[in-house]
Amino acid sequence: MDETEGSVLGGIPMQALALNLTRSTIRMQHSQTWSIDKSNRVHDLVICLSGRGIYEVEGQTVELEPGSAMLLPAGTRFVGRSASVEAYTGVAQHFTLDLFGRLDLIAQMDLALSVKLARWDMLEKVVRHFRETAPPYSTSLQQHHVFMFLLIEFIEQAFIGWREQSVGTVANPDQLSLAIMVAASQIAADPLNEAITSQVLSAAPYNPDYFKREFRKRVGWTMDKFQEFKRMERAMGLLAGGCTVKRAAALSGYADAYYFSRMFKRYIGISPQGYREAERRNREGAFPRGDEDGQVAYPLPRG
Repeated sequence: MDETEGSVLGGIPMQALALNLTRSTIRMQHSQTWSIDKSNRVHDLVICLSGRGIYEVEGQTVELEPGSAMLLPAGTRFVGRSASVEAYTGVAQHFTLDLFGRLDLIAQMDLALSVKLARWDMLEKVVRHFRETAPPYSTSLQQHHVFMFLLIEFIEQAFIGWREQSVGTVANPDQLSLAIMVAASQIAADPLNEAITSQVLSAAPYNPDYFKREFRKRVGWTMDKFQEFKRMERAMGLLAGGCTVKRAAALSGYADAYYFSRMFKRYIGISPQGYREAERRNREGAFPRGDEDGQVAYPLPRG
């Protein structure tokens, strides 16, 4: 399966999110005697690199060891202490993550308080780099980008579900935009599910016809066409990886390879075999279609 599928934030445009690191990165270096009892006005992501820390957070006990991460939502009181002879080290980063400049995205999600980060053999190097390059009294563009990567890794594992959207706030245009982004994320995460658009519509606290119109305005596609394009994105990844057209069609939810080829060309502007060949040439260093920047500009009709 393509790694973008199942992504919590897969349907949210990059420009819709605003990450702010509200203080310099805390380079945790705690001895056996360290303890803390506080709350923060903003969110705080803590990642352990060595040693062990134990926290009490709203009635839950959380134990952090190397490879573990914990997100403390804004306003959450926590009590923590070092629980190992070895120094308890890691990073803690205070931040906000806003959707459309107003809505706190973290507050819209149900997230597990802590997770053991997958791919820790790779992520450990990233976390250590993040820690070692952190300016002592400021934030930097590099810190911003690396932290966004780490935060997304945490969210993808900790995500339980979107919080129920209150019917009492549907008149709020920001709430409508959030509902549309949630719907787009759910479709992008499960594009092979034939019933996904119906499920998304039934869950949204809006009139279905109105919601479909607003979805098209903001996303640029109807819900059905957005789902189909996400299938095509899956097919593009499979074809670029060397799959045959027939195999890519089947793995993208199309039993009829001929129909798949027609739809692929309609959406992407080139046949599946042509796309496969263009990607191969691109990997070998050739400029597809003679473009000076080496990028293929496929037409993506909307509607």
